Amino acid sequence: MKNFFIILLLLSGITAHATHNRAGEITLIQLDDFTYQIEIATFTYTLSAADRNELDVQWGDNTISVAKRYQKTTLPNYYYHNKYTAIHTFPGPGTYTIVVQDPNRNLGVENIPNSVNVIFSISTTIAINPSIGPNNTPVLLNPPIDRAALGRIFIHNPAAYDPDGDSLSYDLTICTEEDGKPIEDYEFPASSDTLFIDPTSGDLTWNTPVDTGIYNIAIKISEWRNGIRIGAINRDMQIEVYRTDNNPPVNMPLPDFCVEAGTFIDFEIISLDEDSDFIVQSAKGGPFEQVVSPASFEEISSEAGRCVSRFTWLTNCEHAQNQPYSIIVKAEDQFTNLNLVDIDNFTIKVISPAPENLQTNPTSTTIRLSWNTCQCTQTVGYRIFRREKSIGFIPDSCVNGVPPYTGYVEIGNTSGYTDTTFEDMGSGTSLTLGNEYCYLVVGVYEDGTLSYASEEICDVLIPGTPAVINASVTSVGPADTVFLAWAKPAELDTLPGPFEYIIYRSDDLMGINLVEIYSFITTDLNDTTYIDSPLNTEIFPYSYLVELYHDEPFNRFRIGKQEIASTIYLDLVPDDNRLGINIMKNVPWINDQYVIYRQNHNTLKFDSIGITTEEVYIDSGLVNGTTYCYQVRSIGHRPVSGKEYRIENFSHVNCGMPVDRTPPCPPDLNVNSWCDSLYNELIWTNPNNYCVDDVVKYRIYYSPALDNPPGLIDSTMSATDTTFLHFPPSSLAGCYRVTAVDSFNNESDFSELVCVDNCIDYVLPNVFTPNGDGINDYWKPGPYSFVERVDMKVYNRWGGLVFQTEDPDINWNGRFRNTNKLVTPGVYYYIADVYENRLTGLEVRNLVGFVYVLTEKGAKNPPIE
Repeated sequence: MKNFFIILLLLSGITAHATHNRAGEITLIQLDDFTYQIEIATFTYTLSAADRNELDVQWGDNTISVAKRYQKTTLPNYYYHNKYTAIHTFPGPGTYTIVVQDPNRNLGVENIPNSVNVIFSISTTIAINPSIGPNNTPVLLNPPIDRAALGRIFIHNPAAYDPDGDSLSYDLTICTEEDGKPIEDYEFPASSDTLFIDPTSGDLTWNTPVDTGIYNIAIKISEWRNGIRIGAINRDMQIEVYRTDNNPPVNMPLPDFCVEAGTFIDFEIISLDEDSDFIVQSAKGGPFEQVVSPASFEEISSEAGRCVSRFTWLTNCEHAQNQPYSIIVKAEDQFTNLNLVDIDNFTIKVISPAPENLQTNPTSTTIRLSWNTCQCTQTVGYRIFRREKSIGFIPDSCVNGVPPYTGYVEIGNTSGYTDTTFEDMGSGTSLTLGNEYCYLVVGVYEDGTLSYASEEICDVLIPGTPAVINASVTSVGPADTVFLAWAKPAELDTLPGPFEYIIYRSDDLMGINLVEIYSFITTDLNDTTYIDSPLNTEIFPYSYLVELYHDEPFNRFRIGKQEIASTIYLDLVPDDNRLGINIMKNVPWINDQYVIYRQNHNTLKFDSIGITTEEVYIDSGLVNGTTYCYQVRSIGHRPVSGKEYRIENFSHVNCGMPVDRTPPCPPDLNVNSWCDSLYNELIWTNPNNYCVDDVVKYRIYYSPALDNPPGLIDSTMSATDTTFLHFPPSSLAGCYRVTAVDSFNNESDFSELVCVDNCIDYVLPNVFTPNGDGINDYWKPGPYSFVERVDMKVYNRWGGLVFQTEDPDINWNGRFRNTNKLVTPGVYYYIADVYENRLTGLEVRNLVGFVYVLTEKGAKNPPIE
């Protein structure tokens, strides 16, 4: 309950907080897993009577505490720069929005109507999750106050950098009021052309102001990690527009840099002024905030209309990060009445040096990699990438890591700065004899910062093992047959026979349950085929592995084994008037295309119906409920020991029946609350009118609370019945969803969740006449619903409490609470907390107002005090 005397001041129009807050922002520093230090910066009007030593902080976890001011600085143009801080421990992982508010904004903000009576608020959102690592908000180096000239292009940049190396984006948003809500009547400042912010650089451009005055805008600065937003600062900024004949200075074009850690950057920045005003240059950004080897910016010459400064930075391994640093350069002329500026930015990306001396050592089944440690000892491990066939990848100076367009795929990693070896055994599938494998290695920091990629190196497996080239289903039913073939092993001329082939089979694609099914002795290795029968290829695929042994007495050893090779297995997916054919296989060769065959219902022969290079084929135009049978022939190739094999294999035969399993699209739902009749009316669209043709009914889902998932409460039995009246038993508040159901009982996705709240109908009259005439003798609200209780207090003009109750009906008879005597006729002030059942649960609504108590002389009542 707010203090009564504050309420009197508000009601009487006296504003102790007027002409106060002008701009501000909130930043956070992480101290440990869940503990943060908040830094609040506000810019206030120096002539205001209000001067806050502390501010309330709403932490977003249902707690509020106080931040104390620890610094107050007087700035030109009637500004105070106030800094507040506090420490808070959040209850656990989550995303929290921190809000700070303070009455009121300063008087006369052109784009906020009646700004002096609008609450000023700022907010920051932070994601706290140990799995994503430390998370500090960006640091904003330029203050949120600036001045612009009428009819001149205005540019401002917050000079933000992220200490964690996260990427930043920028958006214009609406200034906020109480509890961080957008100001309803807010308007962006008018411009002769446009007002926008560059989402990448953060440059705010106003082209151009059309009127003088004070304007406020809000900038949302979001931080991103691995493509996920992990925080945002809503900064409230004030711009004062003046009339002037001055022209702003101009910065000469600035270069961007991408450098290897250890590079020394040294270049000049030149600014010119057409009015021959003297210029002061400054620069801000992450490089100047580094603890070790920060950047330097020094003026080297200055004359009327021209200024030159030098930027220098000796980069090192600690500066490396995935995101570039942004440096904001500001040139400000020294005009007598109004200084104008030009703001530009350039970027510097510092990248850790690549691992060097990458080497390969192949065997018949694996390729072993080794390399030198990275120059940067901050490296905590290495990531290994592989692709087939060389592309001659040479990284651009601005590219760290291995970009996806190269076709390289990460196959493993090592942990530790000195862990510089890796054995590639196929990453789930065996390496293939004859294929060229190429590798890149990248160093990685603890925070995920990546080095340049190493030089590309390529190699092949050592030949001499049996390479499977066929696993083809050659006959089906009653005893299916698979034809297995492999290339004759090469480079065994120096090793005399005899040799033994051992063949293994598994009833799956991946060779998980390999069992020996056959072996034979050979002296010349020329026998390279095997017929496997009887099998049942309809139930599951078969995979094979062939081992080769040297079988000389007392000198038996395995020469090698090659990869798994499976038969082609067709998985049919029924849909509405069509069948999806998924071509499943696990083979070491390259399939260039697939020929699809379907059995003719009349001739019973398999006819070709299509060719695809994909492993999914859709056969459409079918009849639901009819059986169709398919077989696929693959056509491919495999290089083995310098020879190219053309490969053809057949799948088994599989049959399926198309069935409608596609759900209809969801309806669009609207909900209207009828407060007088206490029901909710649901109205939705009929999907038969725009996306399908077989919806037959709808299902209605409802939850009385926002945080509970809706449950099924009813259904309609006609596609054209698109309305529903719901009479909730205890409250109109609730959330609804509707689904459409088709003739095959396929249910659509939920419609969008639509929630309605209870009607706010608790209204108090502003006059009553407790004179004993039986008319309007009691002060009480009009008809209401869903109010659980109130905390009502009524005061006289001197602040004395005359009545209080928790009864929502109030029923005040105009008498003092202690003496039962009628109060003096006049104005009485009240404050009340009304506890209402709302969508989010029991909520408190604050009421503040006054009531006239009128009596007539001669009324038969006790004497009036």
